[in-house]
Amino acid sequence: QVQVVESGGGLVQAGGSLRLSCVASGSIFRFNAMGWYRQAPGKQRELVAAITRGGSTNYADSVKGRFTISRDNAKNTVYLQMNSLKFEDTAVYYCKLDQGVSHTEYWGRGTLVTVSS
Repeated sequence: QVQVVESGGGLVQAGGSLRLSCVASGSIFRFNAMGWYRQAPGKQRELVAAITRGGSTNYADSVKGRFTISRDNAKNTVYLQMNSLKFEDTAVYYCKLDQGVSHTEYWGRGTLVTVSS
């Protein structure tokens, strides 16, 4: 079994920063990528940022220049540094692990980020 657990969410004022962490544990044998997604009330879940095992990154246009994704392969951990937060960044942030040749996906339960204007 694989567990994915996010942490680091909270309440922050607009313009502030937060750092999210995601740890994957259990039967981790070869992850292909890990990523952060978010879902605001009444909206669909969307990709925020993703990083491959080799370090290639992908960002949503809305967060480019403000958010940075990084990973520690040895710890099966991925981070999301969020700077210059905006009210519209308010959402539940989910971490996803993509593993194996079949690209099996494992999701965490999410961590809430609330940005006050």
